[in-house]
Amino acid sequence: MASNAEKVSEEVKKLSIEDDEDIVNPWDVVSSSAKGVDYSKLIKRFGSSEIDKELIDRMVKLTGKPPHHFLRRGIFFSHRDMHQILDLVEKKKGFYLYTGRGPSSESMHLGHLIPFIFTKWLQDTFDVPLVIQMTDDEKFLWKDLTIEETNKLAHENAKDIIACGFDKDKTFIFSDVEYISESTEFYKMMCKIQKLVTFNQVKGIFGFTDSDSIGKISFPAIQATPSFSLAFPQIFKGKKDVPCLIPCAIDQDPYFRMTRDVAPRLGLLKPALLHSTFFPALQGAHGKMSASDPNSSIFLTDSDEQIKTKINKYAFSGGRPTEEEHRKHGGDCDTDVSYQYLTFFLEDDDKLADIQSRYSSGKMLTGELKQELITVLQKLVGEHRIRRADVTDNLVNEYMKSRKLKFDY
Repeated sequence: MASNAEKVSEEVKKLSIEDDEDIVNPWDVVSSSAKGVDYSKLIKRFGSSEIDKELIDRMVKLTGKPPHHFLRRGIFFSHRDMHQILDLVEKKKGFYLYTGRGPSSESMHLGHLIPFIFTKWLQDTFDVPLVIQMTDDEKFLWKDLTIEETNKLAHENAKDIIACGFDKDKTFIFSDVEYISESTEFYKMMCKIQKLVTFNQVKGIFGFTDSDSIGKISFPAIQATPSFSLAFPQIFKGKKDVPCLIPCAIDQDPYFRMTRDVAPRLGLLKPALLHSTFFPALQGAHGKMSASDPNSSIFLTDSDEQIKTKINKYAFSGGRPTEEEHRKHGGDCDTDVSYQYLTFFLEDDDKLADIQSRYSSGKMLTGELKQELITVLQKLVGEHRIRRADVTDNLVNEYMKSRKLKFDY
């Protein structure tokens, strides 16, 4: 009979999907369908819960604020224990937010913005503190980069994150390379998690092999650690019972399924999660954007002309082969990347519905749809570039300084 240490819980077993249609894990997202990943299947296989009208209505009732369009449109579509977070809100009790970024390129792309746009809305709506983990150690382990390079990229990416407008008094951004070396409590929590997860478990969860470095094998515990308030004594005064809510893309769920599995054995609270869909590559919804392929992505440093060229040249079209056929049969919004991007970044519901109606009926051509997107993205990225230009190295250091945040529990 296997020892308790070798038993893999039922919750941990089903962490990655690799079936005939979709591959979804922290490093690969591939779908055989032009419409992208089947998210209803992900909910079922991962054992999460759908973000339904009841949950959204409850958020509106408790906050008195309209739901973010990411919620209205199902871009954030799945959750774990969000009702428990709302129970806390109802009782006037606090929680904190945790999200992160793996810095592998000097500039972030539009897909990277999604969790940060939504996390900012959550911070503003619920008035809670936020910790943002920059996993420069992870990118050193997985990419052909030196640790000095990934640490520098962490600081550069922090500028893009700060440009999203997070409240400095309530936001702590930290580099793993820097913070772990100075925080005894963070390191102690890492060690406790590492002790509870076996090599067999991480192989089953993440697909590690005998040829993977021991650094990769131990990394999941590092990403799990910020889920527990004990890792940040300077923020939470050593309290172990401050609940955590993690907004992230669903490909990160395996890390936190593992985290939720070990939490009761540590005598700590399981983190709650909100999952987003994937932001498709320009070439179509078969996969997500890649920072390593400049033609699959719109970067936050792209000029207006670069945005226009990339959309016109690379954005997959759901239109028909000829104008005559398109006018007769209409375009396919489910596969058209320009329309899909508008669902993320065009906030006006009425205008989006009008575009969908006209494109689907053939009244709007692909070139006209692409121009709508170009206009939206040039404004979005242009405004972001201006805000980022105002982020100095000194301001980055202020956000990344280990300190007490402006919130009391």
